[in-house]
Amino acid sequence: MADIKSIDNQYVANTYARFPVTIVSGKGSVVCDDTGKEYIDLGSGIAVTSFGIADDAWAAAVEEQLHKVQHMSNLYYTEPCAVLAQMLCEKTGMKKVFFGNSGAEANECAIKVARKYAQDKKGADWYTIVTLKNSFHGRTLTTLAATGQEHYHELFTPLTPGFAHVEAGSMAELEKLAKTTKIAGVLIECVQGEGGVVPLDADYVKALDAFCKANDIVFMVDEVQTGNGRTGSLYAYQQFGVMPDVVTTAKGLAGGLPMGACLMGEKVEKVLGYGDHGSTFGGNPVCAAGAVSILSRIDDALLADVRQKSAYVFETLTGVPGVKGVTGMGLMIGIATEKPAGEVVKKCMEKGVLCLTAKDKVRLLPALNIPMEVLAKAVEVIKNACA
Repeated sequence: MADIKSIDNQYVANTYARFPVTIVSGKGSVVCDDTGKEYIDLGSGIAVTSFGIADDAWAAAVEEQLHKVQHMSNLYYTEPCAVLAQMLCEKTGMKKVFFGNSGAEANECAIKVARKYAQDKKGADWYTIVTLKNSFHGRTLTTLAATGQEHYHELFTPLTPGFAHVEAGSMAELEKLAKTTKIAGVLIECVQGEGGVVPLDADYVKALDAFCKANDIVFMVDEVQTGNGRTGSLYAYQQFGVMPDVVTTAKGLAGGLPMGACLMGEKVEKVLGYGDHGSTFGGNPVCAAGAVSILSRIDDALLADVRQKSAYVFETLTGVPGVKGVTGMGLMIGIATEKPAGEVVKKCMEKGVLCLTAKDKVRLLPALNIPMEVLAKAVEVIKNACA
């Protein structure tokens, strides 16, 4: 076999600090490297492979579509795109969907919707988008500007103007800003993923929703990582008692194929007209067929199972030696460890368990349908690595 690591190091841009593992195959929540070593995968491609690796139903849906038509431009109708949009709207109460290829693109679309809505109703100077400190919304210049973490900004200034960041949990800070700034939209994550797997306070999220409604501000929830069953509901906002104007999602939606979606509620459903936005690959029929397969199987029984497995991880790891705390929702979990998180991840990898990090925490994002006995085995490895 060719030396994949050497070829990669020579020809692929050096933007990733890759682990020294070459994954060649897998099934469900177990993957195999080029030496034949098996690993329990608790990262699922950063919350992407919702039903694990090489899921049979997903693969069949994707293959069937491949033999029909793999791509048509958005100048024509295709069935998977229309069916998926209908499913998303019926499951959320949203009215329209714009499809792109990633979470960053979904967030770009949301920002455009908020700005156009405000400009149409209030004037061209109503354009500021407010996000929260410690947030993460993507890596394009505009979604970097939306991201409320300074270290992501440092190398790429000047960023897109028109963004402000307020402290999560502080309505007073937002209310003060609104007196001097013409705010078009507010964009939040219900659980700040890259910020350390930190859930927002439910009362704060409700207060944000009420403030936006009272002031005719577009309220947007970024469900790129939290969505598609990850937190134990289809979308995390559904556990916070709010109804956003815009919901963005990606990652786990198409089970491993690149797809992002911007869902628009009643308030903004007519904001985008012909030519206002577009995407060559958005709504691609193969990706959409994969997403229909995924979404059709995220039912009440699966979500209950996600919540049950989440409770198991929280109960098993809370208070054990080397663990300072466990945060998150559903199967989006952050573990604060006494040892450096990177050291714990390395020890787990040596013992055949793949974990991630988020800031100073070990992060777990297993497949939604990971078998309980596989999860239990992996959690035991994590416990030992933390001790």
